[in-house]
Amino acid sequence: MTAIAVEGLTKRYGAKVAVDDVSFTVAEGEIFGLLGRNGAGKSTTVDCLAGLRVPDQGRIRVAGLDPQRDRQQLRHILGVQLQESQLPDKLTVAEAMRLYASFYRHPQDSERLLAQLDLTEKRNTRYRTLSGGQKQRLSVALALIGRPRVAILDELTTGLDPVARRDTWQLVDDIRNSGVTIMLITHFMEEAERLCDRVAILHDGRVAALGTPAALGRPTLEDAFVALTSWRKS
Repeated sequence: MTAIAVEGLTKRYGAKVAVDDVSFTVAEGEIFGLLGRNGAGKSTTVDCLAGLRVPDQGRIRVAGLDPQRDRQQLRHILGVQLQESQLPDKLTVAEAMRLYASFYRHPQDSERLLAQLDLTEKRNTRYRTLSGGQKQRLSVALALIGRPRVAILDELTTGLDPVARRDTWQLVDDIRNSGVTIMLITHFMEEAERLCDRVAILHDGRVAALGTPAALGRPTLEDAFVALTSWRKS
């Protein structure tokens, strides 16, 4: 079954075309990677999927729901961890979990989720004193508290050291194994190769390559993701 379907997605900001006729699907239970440099259109695509921005053209369905028309239903099945998400400095981990749990009819058990994400000892710690990795794990916990069917994880390991990054990769695997479909937004090619069943590589708002990491192969990934010097808009 299809968890996410995007057809002809286009979004403009004035004269700038941020996303240009993008199409892809994500199967249920898949880890799907969305790759690209800064400014490639990844964040705009995610915002449209989450209902935070209105597309100029195209059709989006997440678990069969329209992010604009079915926004209230969507928030109960879609968990989103955004790259720039921040919490008030004085809020503790436990307070943040209780706050987010209150948004859902049948939230997960907060203490169990904190234990799974190795945050139990930090439950009374204020947000401002958490390390970068701990903040990332908390943002994942908040994205999962509502028992989502689909989770969008945006630049999850940016700023983490190699050990914390690999620990986070295991976390992503665990989330998928629990039955959650994942869209992983990243600019780390190694991360995409390690985690993703398939990837779409964006360049200047368009899909430059789409397929499994193995099928694309590292030379193709490198050409599409790093250089893309010979690719032009049609």
